[in-house]
Amino acid sequence: MLFPKKRTVDFVICGTQKGGTSALNTYLKEHPEICMADKKEVHFFDNEEYFSNGKPDYSRYHAWFSPKKSHVLLGEATPIYMYWHDSPRRIWEYNPDMKQIVVLRNPIERAYSHWNMQRSRNIDDLPFWEAIQNEKERCHKALPQQHRRYSYIDRGFYSEQLKRIWTYFPRDRVLIIKNEDLKQKPEETLNHVCAFLGLTPFEKVAARNLHSLPYVSGMSEKERDYLRSVFATEIKNLEVELNWNCGNWLD
Repeated sequence: MLFPKKRTVDFVICGTQKGGTSALNTYLKEHPEICMADKKEVHFFDNEEYFSNGKPDYSRYHAWFSPKKSHVLLGEATPIYMYWHDSPRRIWEYNPDMKQIVVLRNPIERAYSHWNMQRSRNIDDLPFWEAIQNEKERCHKALPQQHRRYSYIDRGFYSEQLKRIWTYFPRDRVLIIKNEDLKQKPEETLNHVCAFLGLTPFEKVAARNLHSLPYVSGMSEKERDYLRSVFATEIKNLEVELNWNCGNWLD
């Protein structure tokens, strides 16, 4: 079935990278009322080429969807949307009623997981300590935009990214869930997502370890202590802003 005329995508899983978006995307693909994009990470609203000459060609976006008659909602998962400065505005211009789903992970663990992914892909040959110590200098080369590859620490400052989203979308259209909950309580968490989207709940969900990459070694205490000091204020701010108990992220 072709993308219906006068139809728009209903929701995006917009963040955070290495937060569990692949797992959530996989789960939602199994919901009979949801049409997820044909591939994860469509990268439409963070593609500067698409927006360089005014209004983008949304048919390029819609080409990634193959809805069936049974599908009630259309969605996609591109985690950089949360981090990319212009993405929330572009999403709002496309569909001001779009719902946003954000999966947040301990930023300390997220940073190491991000680096491990880049290492496994031969994108970054620096040791983790050197990578985080030199992040600002390395990422400066991408200005005025953000650096897509080496932003291990910068992506973990969630408060600023959430505020950009809330600038365009009211809070009741933005669902924020914890990575730990998706892992440890998948059925409860997924049915919370379904309620947010206005869909019937999943009948049964089995916990699965999806899309995780093995680590060559763990984070050193020096690296962990450094990241604790970097993110201490951010994590406390999140506890207040989201009314979350995430102080254990500093353990």
